[in-house]
Amino acid sequence: QVQLVESGGGLAHTGGSLRLSCAASRRTISGIGMGWLRQAPGKEREFVSAISWSGATIYYADSVKGRFTISRDNAKNTVYLQMNSLKPEDTAVYYCAASRTSAAPSKAADFGSWGQGTQVTVSS
Repeated sequence: QVQLVESGGGLAHTGGSLRLSCAASRRTISGIGMGWLRQAPGKEREFVSAISWSGATIYYADSVKGRFTISRDNAKNTVYLQMNSLKPEDTAVYYCAASRTSAAPSKAADFGSWGQGTQVTVSS
């Protein structure tokens, strides 16, 4: 099973930017759909974004559309999430996640595994 390790979280001000990275190990992610989930305190884990194995298909949650950009580098076995125009409501633990197939999942339940998460805090 693929092992996922997130990095790049931290503290940002409203309107600021952060770039999350997800390094995969134990197996290649080149044939797997990947994505990001997040969980705020007291809330359920929710879908943020996903990308198919080739990058041809990408989905975003309505709440981040136009502000976040997902990308992947299969040669580096890494997935990224560029987060711009951050808002306090983006505060959450962000999890890198792997799909059960090569497709891009469109909801959180379609992911099969995820990392330990990285905290993102946006101050107002």
